[in-house]
Amino acid sequence: MKKSFVLLLGLLLTGLAAFAVAAADVTGDWELTFTMGQRGPVTQPLKFVQTGEKLTMTSTRMGRDGNPVETKGEGMVKGSDIEWTVVRMGRDGQEMKTVYKGKIVDDNTITGTFEGMQGPVEWKATRKPK
Repeated sequence: MKKSFVLLLGLLLTGLAAFAVAAADVTGDWELTFTMGQRGPVTQPLKFVQTGEKLTMTSTRMGRDGNPVETKGEGMVKGSDIEWTVVRMGRDGQEMKTVYKGKIVDDNTITGTFEGMQGPVEWKATRKPK
């Protein structure tokens, strides 16, 4: 009897934990912050739209010419793992891909890394208040 109860409790807790992880939804407005080289901290707005495991990302920043530049990316959310890829055109006309990989820490925080020109760069995204 005791073994059955412990087994049932274990299965129930495992199921609840799996449900909690699967329920992550990052849809909304976020702020991504990272530091690259001597530029210091860089902050940019992100908008995530999540449908099931599919993820789309849009970000708008000011370009070098002072005009807004929109960046889009696609990826996935699986449990607490998140990943998206952004494709940009470099100055030389070459396509540059950046893959952002991270973990959803809680409803308002995501942390991760992307590969910069001089190695991995750590980033943190914070959900903007509604």
